[in-house]
Amino acid sequence: MTNKPKTSRREFLFWSAALASGAAACGRTETESGAAMTSPLTDLSATDAVAAMRQGEMTAEVYASALLNRCKAGKHLNAFISFEPERVLQAARAADKKRTSGAALGSLHGLPIPVKDSVNTKDYPTTGGTTALKNFFPAEDAELVTTLKRAGAIVLGKTNIHELSFGWTSNNQAFGAVHNPYDTSRIPGGSSGGTAAAIAARMAPIGIAEDTQGSIRVPAAMCGIYGFRPSQNRYPNQGVIPITPLFDQVGPLTRNVADLALFDHVMTGEPIVDTAAPIAGLRLGVPREYFYGMLDSEVERVTNEALKKLVDAGVVLVEADVPDLGKLISLTTDAIQGYHVKPMLIKYLEEFDTGVTFDQLMEQASPDIKAAFDLYVLGGAATPTERDFIAARDEHLPALRKTLTDYYRDNYLAAMIFPATQIAAPPIGHDEETMMNGKTVPFAPVISRNISPGSTGSLPGIIVPADLSNEGLPVCLELDGPTDSDRALLGIGLAIESALGHLPPPAI
Repeated sequence: MTNKPKTSRREFLFWSAALASGAAACGRTETESGAAMTSPLTDLSATDAVAAMRQGEMTAEVYASALLNRCKAGKHLNAFISFEPERVLQAARAADKKRTSGAALGSLHGLPIPVKDSVNTKDYPTTGGTTALKNFFPAEDAELVTTLKRAGAIVLGKTNIHELSFGWTSNNQAFGAVHNPYDTSRIPGGSSGGTAAAIAARMAPIGIAEDTQGSIRVPAAMCGIYGFRPSQNRYPNQGVIPITPLFDQVGPLTRNVADLALFDHVMTGEPIVDTAAPIAGLRLGVPREYFYGMLDSEVERVTNEALKKLVDAGVVLVEADVPDLGKLISLTTDAIQGYHVKPMLIKYLEEFDTGVTFDQLMEQASPDIKAAFDLYVLGGAATPTERDFIAARDEHLPALRKTLTDYYRDNYLAAMIFPATQIAAPPIGHDEETMMNGKTVPFAPVISRNISPGSTGSLPGIIVPADLSNEGLPVCLELDGPTDSDRALLGIGLAIESALGHLPPPAI
């Protein structure tokens, strides 16, 4: 783990001038000098990059050129489905003209942001990672994208995903698999794998993801970055290819907590959270029975070492389990998603004039997605009935959320802490089964178990890197707070980040 110092203002000016004189050459070829020249800029946080552009220490065009050069160097990761460098540069030049004109600048002035390809964008196709939508151009941006642009952001491109967001690997058979920057033979997690790979690989400091059952948090954990799934509907979800409105939630992926807080400020208009919570006496729940019961040995080792660091820093770990958590999750999560996804997709396809029917969507879907829908949605053995759905929505989900509320209150907890996934990133192709502690285990449970309570329970959750495994793979922790404690959780995230530090960047 490292605590890398921030780039100084003098370094900003030096690299800005260097790039301004050599941007054309950098754009043409990946030379050793070009890679060295762009490195300081691509390492910048969103907070620092925007500050430099707003203050005139760096132009938006220079910064965009550095990120585009990095995207070119990382093309083998297959992070993007749609990528148009000239469009990005044009938008950056427009941002520079706006600044020189003296106009008011937004909180994200000149910042290129990659957007998950399930979020509507009028200037780029919104494919959902599936063949039937490869030529679909929405008439309008999603509300989230409109808000980002109003704040001065630029769409960097549309990132590759697990097809229709229906899985955790991003092993997309329509547009190709996304590769993990720390080990390209491994998955980046999903469904927002392209965004996570781009952020980890320094192609941009903030990226847009979406989480129904872990699709922000799993790729953040697999790629060793920070992710924030807010309380349900804290950020606008309109114009996003859906699974269920009860769980779907857009959110950011970044390389530090301050940038999560910046994104939250832009989305909500609330004052930015810039003060860490006091770490001495911070009470964090440790629900061993559900979250810690079966872990890969390296995940367990890294988690225990991270918890010790936190205790040494003054955190109070409260050993307390959530009553009936496994039972309540089994009665709610799959029943709601499996029942809701078909009618929600039909509604989306019609509402946004895609020109594609649900039947056409399924006919052109990749074999793995067809098989999953057949089993879980379209009448297979795991398809929930209407009765299952109503019971889940009206009985079990309220019971789950009350149980979680009581857990925090009764134990006087600010949040709970646990390993985000039970394993680190497995090899690409391990979609059905994978290895854990030398044994073959089903893939889905070891990925989904720990992230399901947060999204089903509408808990705000932050992923924070803990360390690398002995194989050099990221291991991350998840902090879940009580519903609507988003601002407090961001402050906790700042404190935990300070105690644990950051992972070394992947070699690209």
